[in-house]
Amino acid sequence: MTENHACTSTNRLLHGLYAITDTGLIGDAQLASAVEAAIRGGARLIQFRDKRPVSAARSELAAAVNKVCIGLGVPLIINDDIDLCKAIGAAGVHLGRDDVRLADARKQLGPDALIGVSCYNRLDLATSAQHQGANYVAFGSFFSSGIKPDAVRADSALLKRAHDSLSIPIAAIGGITRDNASALIDAGADMLAVISDVFGADDIYTAASGFARLFDQDR
Repeated sequence: MTENHACTSTNRLLHGLYAITDTGLIGDAQLASAVEAAIRGGARLIQFRDKRPVSAARSELAAAVNKVCIGLGVPLIINDDIDLCKAIGAAGVHLGRDDVRLADARKQLGPDALIGVSCYNRLDLATSAQHQGANYVAFGSFFSSGIKPDAVRADSALLKRAHDSLSIPIAAIGGITRDNASALIDAGADMLAVISDVFGADDIYTAASGFARLFDQDR
């Protein structure tokens, strides 16, 4: 954990590889086993990201992933969907610019829920999110991303400023690979949020292990 961040149990938890699922990369039938492979490889946090319409099948899929996460002691974050989070008993939600307000999410999910907020390339949004009780913030995209090709771009200087001014964990997202990840950790990222280079890999366990080892190095 970055030294200037408060050393709380939540902050220690939110440190390392943050693996985010994508239904375009992994079929529903393989998703739970893919998540298990990522966790066994070293993922410390999982996000269920499924942009398909709300359905019973989607809820069942999220519940199956949550069962894996609970069994392996890793929190599951639900992208955008507070109702789904509550329904399956997931650990928390991640909120974007067009989602429900953080205060409303906290009211619905309670004080123990993990709530993350996308802050794109804006430190002011992160400062506000911290003030409102977010557990972590995410900046990006740091590199070109096939998942969100039109995403705003952030740079490592932003991570350094955030590291110096925030006391909650910082996630970096967007086009992150093994080759470009170390610079983001050095700049102040507590978590690397990775989609394609984990769940698009031929060997998910090995891919996750490679990212996890970056955090084991003495920085």
